[in-house]
Amino acid sequence: MDALVFNVTTAALMVLMFKGGLALVGEGTLRGRRIPWAAVTLTGLALTGVALQLCWSGVMDMFDADPARSGWWRVLTSVFMQNGGLFGGAWNIATLAAVAALADWFWGTGLTLGLFLAGVLLPEHIDALFGAGGHHSTDPRNFAGSSGATYFLGATLAAALLLRAVHELRTGQETAQGKQLLLAAGVPVLGLAMWFAQSNGHGLVSVYGFLLGALVVPLARPAAPRHRSDSQVQA
Repeated sequence: MDALVFNVTTAALMVLMFKGGLALVGEGTLRGRRIPWAAVTLTGLALTGVALQLCWSGVMDMFDADPARSGWWRVLTSVFMQNGGLFGGAWNIATLAAVAALADWFWGTGLTLGLFLAGVLLPEHIDALFGAGGHHSTDPRNFAGSSGATYFLGATLAAALLLRAVHELRTGQETAQGKQLLLAAGVPVLGLAMWFAQSNGHGLVSVYGFLLGALVVPLARPAAPRHRSDSQVQA
C-alpha cells in the first residue's frame, strides 16, 4: 500500500507540473510550434541509454551513480540509465520528453539544457553540503534514472507560472486565473508534503527546481511570448 501511495503522489506531482507548463506556454498554441530541440536531444540520449541496457549487460556497472564505484562521468551518464523496470522506464522517458518540450518552448533550448543540468548536479552537491548520501540522499534516482532532473525542470515552469500570475494580478493587466495559481503553488506544497511524509526525493528536488526557476525568471528572457486569447488577437 505504501508503494502505491508513493507512486500515485509522485504521478500527481508530475501532472501538476505538466498542466502548469501547458498553461504557461498556452495549450492552444502548441500546434505549429518549432521543434523543441532540447527535448529531442534529452529524449534521444535517454533512448540511447535504454538501447545500451538491452544490448550490454555491464552498462549499469559502467554508467550508474553508485558511490561505491569511481568515475567522474557517472553523475551525468546515470541520468540516462533507467532502473525502474519497463513501466518505470517508459514513464521516465515520456515525462522527460513532455516536460523538456514545454520548457524548451518557454525558456529556449540553451536555458532548458542548463536547467536540466542543474537538476542533475544540484542534488549531489546539496547532499555533500549537508553530509547526506547513500540511503539518506535526496536524489530520487537511486543511482540511475532521469526522473529527478525531469521533476526539477518541470518545477521551474511552475515557478514561472506563479510569478506571471502574481504579476498580472498586481498590475491589473489581466485577471489571474485561480486554477493557474493553484497549479503553480501546488508544486512546492505537494513536493514538501511528499518529502516529509514519504521521504520522496521527487518532492524535494521539485522544491529545488521551483526556487531556481523563481530566481531565473527575472534574469532570463523567456523564449515563448505570453499566450493571448482569441479575443485579444482579434482586438
